[in-house]
Amino acid sequence: MLVRFFFELRAAGVPVTITEFLTLLEALRERVAQVSAQDFYYLARACLVKDERHYDRFDRTFAQVFAGAERAFAQLVATIPAEWLESLGARMFSEEEKRRIEALGGWDKLMETLRERLREQQERHEGGNKWIGTGGTSPFGANGFNPEGIRIGQDRSGNRRAVKVWDKREFANFDDRVELGTRNLKLALRKLRKFAREGAADQLDLNGTIDATARNAGLLDLKLVPERHNAVKVLLFLDVGGSMDDHVRVCEELFSAARSEFKHLEHFYFHNFIYENLWKDNSRRHAALTPTEQVLRTFGTDYRVIFVGDATMSPYEITQPGGSIEHWNKEAGALWMQRVAARFPRLVWLNPEEPTRWEHSPSARITRELVHGRMFPLSVAGLDLAIRELKKPLAGAGPPPPPPGATPITQPRPPGAP
Repeated sequence: MLVRFFFELRAAGVPVTITEFLTLLEALRERVAQVSAQDFYYLARACLVKDERHYDRFDRTFAQVFAGAERAFAQLVATIPAEWLESLGARMFSEEEKRRIEALGGWDKLMETLRERLREQQERHEGGNKWIGTGGTSPFGANGFNPEGIRIGQDRSGNRRAVKVWDKREFANFDDRVELGTRNLKLALRKLRKFAREGAADQLDLNGTIDATARNAGLLDLKLVPERHNAVKVLLFLDVGGSMDDHVRVCEELFSAARSEFKHLEHFYFHNFIYENLWKDNSRRHAALTPTEQVLRTFGTDYRVIFVGDATMSPYEITQPGGSIEHWNKEAGALWMQRVAARFPRLVWLNPEEPTRWEHSPSARITRELVHGRMFPLSVAGLDLAIRELKKPLAGAGPPPPPPGATPITQPRPPGAP
């Protein structure tokens, strides 16, 4: 299995060598990592990966090769991991049961109740409808169901109904070297190109040389011109993590195609919706943030802006201060989107979800309104429509966006909200 792992890593583009593989074998022989799958993962990554840019490829290959291996490790020590026992508390609710479960009644009530539970609760609870616990209908906890709740201590989303997540979450960068399936996306992106000659005159202008030589009575007169480059400037904002995990492949294909097509390309990541901070590296997203206000000041209005995200979230994450699922944002996400739209009139949103689902998602409807209807499916056909929009002159780019500092739009409350 280890030999297969070695060759799979090389096939995935991780430049691992025989020397590094022998180092891993020696470490295993010295029992540096024994019967812990997590210890083996970190040992293998430390021995085989020299550049953190390859962590994402290593993780995917590791998951593919060693799928199910953790269960074998657990059997060796004859113990049942605690998370397995905890997952037994996860309940499968019927549609009738879900309809009987009521939300607390809005964002403010939800946060106030959580503060009360934290003050009062003294022990663990399972299967209930009030306390922070597992497997029940309480708005707080894991592996249960509630129309609007705060997910605490669960590895990943279940019903995708949480309005806030109380966990530190790690996301992987999109791989800009993905090639499979990018050809059609590249062809679509090329329609946005606009060439201009930039830099030093170091390329032969054949037609100009012939014309100048003829005018010079046959004496050679070389003419040089600067190299032609795509002059279009693109800002790419990528939603990462959560429900976007279902769309990693197509996002990587778009990212890879855009990196190869545009010389002037800048990218930033966000989670669910844009707020006061963005980041360029998901492995350092808590330590190396870029203020959104700085992005607005740094890049000119000549940049075309492309948002990529499924716009699937609680509406509170867009319309409410403090609505972010991961931190307490002082200003609503809608306000930041209005500022971005005001700064960059040529803006589109690419959504990997099917357009038929957009009307059934309140957050998708709100997002579409904030970008003045310029939401398109993340497909070759949708990308073609988006590029037509981005190529329009500024005077015809759509209705004028609200000025910076405008009050966020008022949206209907979700069912059950005050």
